Amino acid sequence: MTGSSARAPLLEILTVPVPSGLVEPPLDDHAVLDLHLGNPVDVTCRMDGRDRRGLQIQGHFSVVPAGAAHRWTFAQPSRALLIRMTPSLLGETAEAMGLGSRGAELAALHQVRDPQIECLGWMLHSEDHDAYPGGRVFADSLATALAARLLGLRSRHGDSASKSNRVLPAWRLRKVIDYIEAHLDEDLTLAELAAIAGFSLSHFKLLFKQSMGLPVHRFVLERRAERARTLLLSGRKNMIAIAAEAGFANPSHMARCVRRIFGATPSQIADSVR
Repeated sequence: MTGSSARAPLLEILTVPVPSGLVEPPLDDHAVLDLHLGNPVDVTCRMDGRDRRGLQIQGHFSVVPAGAAHRWTFAQPSRALLIRMTPSLLGETAEAMGLGSRGAELAALHQVRDPQIECLGWMLHSEDHDAYPGGRVFADSLATALAARLLGLRSRHGDSASKSNRVLPAWRLRKVIDYIEAHLDEDLTLAELAAIAGFSLSHFKLLFKQSMGLPVHRFVLERRAERARTLLLSGRKNMIAIAAEAGFANPSHMARCVRRIFGATPSQIADSVR
């Protein structure tokens, strides 16, 4: 981060390519938020003495506590947004929240979904990409908001995880997501997706949300927005054709959804290529 203040930045932002196969990052004295970018990928993670497996989609995040050993196995190459948070950021935020010094410790999390974390991650990514046009105070405000949300989620996530562990079997979930990706430009229905999964409509809706952390319709909408974003970044110009290929009813509908999810209009995304 840039700025006239002598104080060190509260966090560091890195966008990194992730190769397929085994990845063993070095130990880090900072807590790290790992936000998945791009297409779905099957991931196995060894962290905190536990093995975790699952399908990782854009918006899923994991938290690696400071000093924690961890290793990952990716079925395909992917990308990640890594946000390294300083101990001072977490400590001062915990004190302000009345959690005390022990409350500043983040627990290991894997493949969690939270709209606020995702939004803050994209905003920090955008600020970093554009050399912090909002200035240091805005970047620090985003960093503090991110730390507060993670600390607030810590206990709540543990509570919700204990309430229900009913999820779609991994192979059925992969089958549904592959079908969605292949038919994004069509008018998908819950009934056909439930049939692909092999469950009744009511059970499918519940199990999908438990598996992915968001409802089916929201997942489809986000995948359509990501498809549109990919097409825009590839240099495509025809908004009508892009909207149709991504499964939106028209360019206006696409623009509303893309702006809500990525915080930028299709035109702004297209212009970023230049």
